[in-house]
Amino acid sequence: MQRTMTSALELDKVLALLAAEAATADAADAARALQPSPYLAEVERRLQETDDASRLAAGFGLPSFGRVKNVKGMLARAAAGARLSLRELLDIGEFLRVLRSLSEWRAHCEGLQTTLDDRFEALTPNRYLEDRIQTTVLSEDEIADTASPALADIRRKIRAASSRVRDQLDHMVRSPAYQKFLQDPIVTIRGGRFVLPVKAEHRGDVPGLVHDTSASGATVFVEPIGSVEANNEIKVLTAKEEAEIDRLLLALSAEIGGFGETLAVEYDLLIELDLIFAKASLAYRMNAQKPAVAADGVIVLKKARHPLIDKKTVVPIDVTLGETFDTLVITGPNTGGKTVTLKTIGLLTLMVMCGLLPPVGDGSRFSVFDRVLCDIGDEQSIEQSLSTFSAHITNIVRILEQADDKTLVLLDELGSGTDPVEGAALATAILERLRAQGARIAATTHYAELKAFAIQTDGVENGSCEFDVETLRPTYRLLISVPGRSNAFAISKRLGVDDELIARAEALVSGDDRRLEDVVVRLEERRQSLEKALAEAEEKRLQAENEGRRTLEQLAKARMEQEKLLEDAKAEAARITERARRQAEALLGELEDMKKKAKSGGVGEAKSALRQRLKEMDEAADPVQKAPKGEYRLPRPLKVGDDVEIISIDKKATVLALPDKNGMVEVRAGIIQTRVALSDLRLIERRSAAKSGGVSRQTTSRAERSAETELDLRGYASDEGILLLDQFIDNAVMAGLPALTVIHGKGTGVLRAAVQQHLRRHPSIKSFRLGTYGEGESGVTIVELK
Repeated sequence: MQRTMTSALELDKVLALLAAEAATADAADAARALQPSPYLAEVERRLQETDDASRLAAGFGLPSFGRVKNVKGMLARAAAGARLSLRELLDIGEFLRVLRSLSEWRAHCEGLQTTLDDRFEALTPNRYLEDRIQTTVLSEDEIADTASPALADIRRKIRAASSRVRDQLDHMVRSPAYQKFLQDPIVTIRGGRFVLPVKAEHRGDVPGLVHDTSASGATVFVEPIGSVEANNEIKVLTAKEEAEIDRLLLALSAEIGGFGETLAVEYDLLIELDLIFAKASLAYRMNAQKPAVAADGVIVLKKARHPLIDKKTVVPIDVTLGETFDTLVITGPNTGGKTVTLKTIGLLTLMVMCGLLPPVGDGSRFSVFDRVLCDIGDEQSIEQSLSTFSAHITNIVRILEQADDKTLVLLDELGSGTDPVEGAALATAILERLRAQGARIAATTHYAELKAFAIQTDGVENGSCEFDVETLRPTYRLLISVPGRSNAFAISKRLGVDDELIARAEALVSGDDRRLEDVVVRLEERRQSLEKALAEAEEKRLQAENEGRRTLEQLAKARMEQEKLLEDAKAEAARITERARRQAEALLGELEDMKKKAKSGGVGEAKSALRQRLKEMDEAADPVQKAPKGEYRLPRPLKVGDDVEIISIDKKATVLALPDKNGMVEVRAGIIQTRVALSDLRLIERRSAAKSGGVSRQTTSRAERSAETELDLRGYASDEGILLLDQFIDNAVMAGLPALTVIHGKGTGVLRAAVQQHLRRHPSIKSFRLGTYGEGESGVTIVELK
């Protein structure tokens, strides 16, 4: 391939960014060595893997790859029978931990099937081996006592022998007879044996073996004769400890070697997954997405951004190549973005062929190519005695030798560096040759002849980088089908060149060039006019869409409100029907009473009562609630204990305290205690009550009995609640109800216990139970009547 793509199109810099996202060193190396694939199936697989990793990361976060090191060499040595070091065992243990972590992470990513599932399923956590390493090796310098019973016993004996020797030497250190011979009153170790630091001049006063001397020679380290045997015992035990550790490490290494081949394959899978998730992480940072991809030579870039330019400053571009034209000639001023456009096309194509998601908008598509050839930048070489023009031509010769119908060619400043007339002619001939070979071409130039070539030739299209003459700055927007203007005269005039000089320069321009420039000017004016009209039309379209969306939302909201009103009406109708049914049943009882009274001569009174009851039933069945007419006044001053109705919320309550100076009354409605304005209360007169045995019982006819199926006792004391419960059960029995619901709340459980104790003794109760989920749970009791 002509020129190293990684340097010409800066793919190497993107791969360096990818390597920085990898967690493991091997995955980072694989990222830097990544090569574009010319095969469509492989590119599609790579892109799908990256997209699947992005979706997993977006839904469940990135998996952790820890600090895994390359363990394949360690596994091979273990399989060959070598003993692994503690550091190597810890590295393998970390690898096994990460394997298990990855497997568990994927298990938690439920409901999402991906192309990565085969790799995750091939990861087989080895918890046994992981635990063996973890319980055996504490650090790269220490084996655990629990690694084997023999090691634990040896170390226990070493600690006991060491303690005896230290006690013996500590006794000598504290002894006045020896203190004067010691350099320091301490016990130290030399050569694995406990010794005392003795002054050199008193070496003969402390019988024992000399193991070392200080650098100055003033101190000798003496092992007293009395501790030699104990030190020997420690030395023997230490040798046994080392032998046992060596045996343990050999056994553990052999176990690891038995899994060597499987673990080596799983390590390769882990590196692959690390690289794929690094691609996903880079895609997130670039705000990239998966494009369509084919092998038809068509490139459609929408809102494409160069990945190495700051996202906050880069100007997205729209580019097409290969659909209606195979060659794009880009013109425009210097620093206007022509070269960046070429690099964006080439770099994003190479990224896609590497399986990296490109920073493009919806609707973008790419093609895979066998070769991406480019001549970008100044190739002047002093060592090879090549001028800029010679260097460009040398590259182009190689490109011409390799280009075919599966090649993307990018040429920057084609034909520059030599005589303009000859350079333009040569550039035209090069484009004609490359087109004949079937290549897809994007080239930049300043030559007016190439603009004319693009206008006159089918399959060749002009493009230009827009330039704002007013601000003398490029906008970096790429305009397709519009040849670029040189803007040299306009820029010179803005910078202060006088009109006479500008006019003379314009006169020197050839007629053909002047006519071409006039055409370009008219095209530019027409483009700007059409672009403005298009922007206005787009704005109106968006406004219409927003209005339509708001209308649909309002219709949906109205439909929901209508459905809610209908549901509420159905529920209210059901309540009215149930109430009417209960009253009808009570009315049957009234008719029975009427028959009895007819026999005793009270027919007129019975008929009157029946008509009144029918009138009440008719009013109760009316779903239209009539607001009270006129201003309501309390018939008498309120008293503590009065039953009242809170008018604003249609809720019954009990008076707890008389009105204060502000007219606020303290009341209790159910379990809620609050203060209400006196004007918001309506007095509920209680029916006459007959005293019996000191208990006030309400006397009602059978037709007036309440036959509700639910009783709310929250806020009542136990004795009050039991009285209300008795009356509630009696009414339900008379109405023939099969089941009741008693609401006592959860609270401390006192009221619940009293209710259930009373229900156990009540003769009309068949069974009862606490509510289930959705019924109120332990806050209610469901009662079944006999």
